[in-house]
Amino acid sequence: MTSRSLPRTTAVATLLTTALAAGLLGGAASATADSAAAAPVRIHDIQGSTRISPLVGKQVADVEGIVTGVRTYGSKGFWFQDATGDGDAATSEGVFVFTSAAPTVAVGDAVKVSGTVTEYVPGGLNSGNQSLTQLSKPTVTVVSSGNAVPAPVLIDSRTVPSRYAPSGDPAAGGSINGLALNPRRYALDYYESLEGTNVRVGTSRVVGATDAHAELWVTVKPHENDNRRGGTVYGSYDAQNTGRIQIQQLAPLAQQPFPKANVGDVLSGGATGPLDFNQFGGYTLTAQSLGKVVDKGLKREKTRKQGRGELAVATYNVENLDPTDPQEKFDALAKAVVDNLASPDILALEEIQDDNGAKNDGTVAAGQTVKKFTDAIAAAGGPAYSWTSIDPENNKDGGEPGGNIRQVFLYNPARVSFTHRAGGDATTATGVVREKGHAALTLSPGRIAPSSTAWENSRKPLAAEFRFRGEPVIVIANHFGSKGGDEALTSHHQPPVRSSEVRRLAQAQTVNTFVKDALKADRRANVLVLGDINDFEFSATTKALTDGKALRAAVTSLPRSERYSYVFQGNAQVLDQILTSPAIDDFRYDSVHINAEFADQNSDHDPQVLRFRP
Repeated sequence: MTSRSLPRTTAVATLLTTALAAGLLGGAASATADSAAAAPVRIHDIQGSTRISPLVGKQVADVEGIVTGVRTYGSKGFWFQDATGDGDAATSEGVFVFTSAAPTVAVGDAVKVSGTVTEYVPGGLNSGNQSLTQLSKPTVTVVSSGNAVPAPVLIDSRTVPSRYAPSGDPAAGGSINGLALNPRRYALDYYESLEGTNVRVGTSRVVGATDAHAELWVTVKPHENDNRRGGTVYGSYDAQNTGRIQIQQLAPLAQQPFPKANVGDVLSGGATGPLDFNQFGGYTLTAQSLGKVVDKGLKREKTRKQGRGELAVATYNVENLDPTDPQEKFDALAKAVVDNLASPDILALEEIQDDNGAKNDGTVAAGQTVKKFTDAIAAAGGPAYSWTSIDPENNKDGGEPGGNIRQVFLYNPARVSFTHRAGGDATTATGVVREKGHAALTLSPGRIAPSSTAWENSRKPLAAEFRFRGEPVIVIANHFGSKGGDEALTSHHQPPVRSSEVRRLAQAQTVNTFVKDALKADRRANVLVLGDINDFEFSATTKALTDGKALRAAVTSLPRSERYSYVFQGNAQVLDQILTSPAIDDFRYDSVHINAEFADQNSDHDPQVLRFRP
């Protein structure tokens, strides 16, 4: 069994206890040693009615319960649970015991545990993640074995509230850690009230495909923002989709392979096991028993072929493609271009790496990468694409060190012509002039404002000018800054802090200004802004791109349930976009779902295609 769980250390636990005492996470250690010793401590006393244990930092002795799950890999330990409980819905009756070494107890053991109450933050204090209440440095006594495990709490559409989370306490920096749990009103409070408890989900629909880390996502609310392909759509910052829950298994993969599932498949029989909290998805059902996946036959989509008078423009993030990748990846991506995207006239690629991939030796050229890809497209029956791009400065555009990812335009010379204007390089900015009544680039291809701080350690936009049936078209390929550093939806800050937006907002404003310059030169200019925008259609980034009605986010022409190009933690969402200038007011848009919903992926992004008549 592989695991992304990070090691838990005494230093981390001590640091967290200190932070809690200082109020840095919105909680405080409120119990005294005298009160802790006044009566036998039970698990619900440790968990308390807030996210932070009232006994944090304290020693507890002979806490009784029944073992409900054992984890022998990753973050090793076991869960145990009070067999009777206190009847308070806000206090969990289960808790995790961190043993560091493989635990020696078994499911069904009645145990007494002594140890230190700690709060562990997966990902560290600066991640914004909630903490997991646990017992550390334990002494464990097995009283008896073969006992009945406490019946699992059923998580379903009736028990999970429709509201996601309370608003954070302004006095605690927006944290919800110090707020009393209200599990009947808020989904996050409900899940927190079950932290460490033996829980169950029934037969459920898969909304996040099995990934490389042996985990998938289901929803217990089948009608919550659902779409026709089986996913659940993230349509706003207030539509977090409360029914999503991550499923892992406790059995090592060597003993029990994890099922492979696509979005829309059904986990028949559901899953039962302790409810954990981890860095990579928050509340996670760690399955002691796991049902079977029923294949519902999800098919990869195919867009239609463009008409003779239609220009088809597409964008596709090919996920760090370089010549060291197996030929099978090139062939699969090429087949998708031909069969699923119907060989678009212009194809903007993101994440094309240099000719030796992640080898960090100063190589920046990507001619071999592109040739290997265009050869594969031709071999798959596609057109003999020509291409244009600009090599970045070494290690100045972010991404994998040494990889030098960049955007590349492929174009079909039998259908479109490329207008080359020499002089573009990694550091020279292209501009817009009026030429023969039309907006024209001063450099084609050229980069937009490459010296701007908005693009520091980030991919610079690549602009190129094409002609289709005599009409000029300016296309701007983008790969905005990633969401790295943003807090998760399950953050103890509510709403979560989205620190990465600052970078993308500046990038969007820069591109918007460039488009406005083109429209000043020709208000009827055909301009397309496309690529991996790394942000939603309702985000501040998209609003900045469309400012002044310079652009329209074409994905908003689709029904809300069809607006997605990526699936993250069970949320189908928009990251890849094509935006159009006002002159392009009659178009057909297609988000072609061939990757994001599937366990087997050639990329983690779905390509986008737009067809129009210039």
